Amino acid sequence: MPETPKRVLLAAPRGYCAGVDRAVVTVEKALELYGPPVYVRKQIVHNRHVVTTLEKRGAIFVEETEDVPEGATVVFSAHGVAPVVHEQARELSLKTIDATCPLVTKVHREAVRFAGDDFDILLIGHEGHEEVVGTSGEAPEHITLVDGPDDVANVQVRDPEKVVWLSQTTLSVDETMETVRRLRERFPALQDPPSDDICYATQNRQLAVKDMAAQTDLMIVVGSRNSSNSVRLVEVALEHGSRAGHLVDYADEIDERWLDGASTVGVTSGASVPEVLVRDVLAWLAERGFDDVQPVIAAQESLVFSLPNEIRRDLKARGLSDRLTHDGAAADAGSLH
Repeated sequence: MPETPKRVLLAAPRGYCAGVDRAVVTVEKALELYGPPVYVRKQIVHNRHVVTTLEKRGAIFVEETEDVPEGATVVFSAHGVAPVVHEQARELSLKTIDATCPLVTKVHREAVRFAGDDFDILLIGHEGHEEVVGTSGEAPEHITLVDGPDDVANVQVRDPEKVVWLSQTTLSVDETMETVRRLRERFPALQDPPSDDICYATQNRQLAVKDMAAQTDLMIVVGSRNSSNSVRLVEVALEHGSRAGHLVDYADEIDERWLDGASTVGVTSGASVPEVLVRDVLAWLAERGFDDVQPVIAAQESLVFSLPNEIRRDLKARGLSDRLTHDGAAADAGSLH
């Protein structure tokens, strides 16, 4: 019997989005400018490798603002923080650098605006996620969390004619739209946000997985378990036809038994994953005969965000570059290097 051909379908785009790139470079530039230690409230992005790498360079990750010594430099993570956190930082005379993803900041501003117009805001997201905590903190009296379609029945509003929905930026597009559909059945006057809250990178990475899933015997998603968008990619793969799907931080976490009977393996990575980790997975697969790598390009991405104003100002004063480049930069869509 001839041996079944083995191939890898490699999703594009994958890996770092513009907001993650900005946040990671922010910490790197802060260390370059001010020297270690630089404190970071929460994980700058939800990826073990990124956090460990930055720790080695002198970043200190803390859970709460009060864990930062008075007068020190602290970076707020890409997921955003509530206004009370900024107030705590002022009380401790901290030098703050806000690395919140601009797309998350957009949701914060929407929450403030709709609360100012006295709307009930139904925030679709996962309870306890840092982004949800930060957004809810902008208008806690007006925001109700809706944790997926099954939570819709529990929602209560003051005036069904003044209701709007917003969402966490890293959710499953399909599940979010199903949640909105059920909400609109209960509240026909439900308003949509001015623009889509689920970020472009989350949507594009899910779209690539949808395009690949039915052809794959196994989908390997590189990403950490506390990364909402990475977890969603596994779910999307299984929902759209992949026979199996697994989330791994590193190539050495792959179980060879997953390859039993597999001829096509899909590979992608969450929006907070450096490309080097994907290349390690591709090398691991190549050693086991999966060396035919075929890109599946769902979209092209070119969005770049400027660094926070504090960093740009201090870099300029010292004649240093504010370019968004670093060792862990993501590959361009379709790059197999």
